[in-house]
Amino acid sequence: MLYDLRLALEYDYAAPVHGGRHHIRVVPSTIPGVQRVVAFSLSFSPKPNRQTGFIDFFGNSVTAITMVEPHDKLEIRLTARVRVDESPSAADLSPPLDQMAHEVGRFWSLGPNSPQHFLAASPRITLATTITDYAREVTASAPSVFAAVMALCLAIHRDFEYAPEATDVETRPSEAFEMRKGVCQDFAHVMIAGLRGLGIPAGYVSGFLRTNPPAGQPRLEGADAMHAWVRVWCGQQMGWVEFDPTNAMVAGADHISIGKGRDYADVSPIVGVLRTHGSHETSQSVDVIPVE
Repeated sequence: MLYDLRLALEYDYAAPVHGGRHHIRVVPSTIPGVQRVVAFSLSFSPKPNRQTGFIDFFGNSVTAITMVEPHDKLEIRLTARVRVDESPSAADLSPPLDQMAHEVGRFWSLGPNSPQHFLAASPRITLATTITDYAREVTASAPSVFAAVMALCLAIHRDFEYAPEATDVETRPSEAFEMRKGVCQDFAHVMIAGLRGLGIPAGYVSGFLRTNPPAGQPRLEGADAMHAWVRVWCGQQMGWVEFDPTNAMVAGADHISIGKGRDYADVSPIVGVLRTHGSHETSQSVDVIPVE
């Protein structure tokens, strides 16, 4: 599938801000055999005093900007064309869950894709007994790691309510779990916490998801969404597989990856510091348009 992407992020500040230093992670990744960025353009208003780029530890594209002059609004706009490859359904070659520790122990690497980085607590995810117990219960009859992950993915979709007003970007997985409510970020964090509690390496993926309007209704401009899902190391033979608990599925050709990490803290669209004495409001518009 070939897609044209448009993203607009706007930050309106209650009072002028200055001295801003930000890291921006919104540009899709080129992943051999999975997706390729054909072209992209990233712009800012006002124009930064300094702009550089680098690739972080997990292979994500990062744009670093410095804003010296006072401003009361920051606009970030991305346009990109991305080709996503159709992936055939993989055979389940994952080991039984009780062999997972042995599989991880055989992986002698600390590179960015090493499962060793995705087993312990991370900045946004703690290993909560309640979540681990839930994961253990819903995966008890699974014959393999892949089957266990799919069972947890389906259980979260079944047991949790999609409720945008129930949580915010700072909500902890344990809080979302207790409410059984949240959004894609919450569902991904809960799933990751549950899998790590079972000894299954799991990480966070941020990206875009194409959405389809209800039958008979036109597609609304800006109505698509940034999205979050989960990548799971399913053993030496299968490697990393991505699952979407919000939609109860293995991630496919409608999922366009921006970046990956241990949790949301590693792939936040914008993170940084600035000088201000007021609050701010944020708005977002996303279009994911298939190219015929």
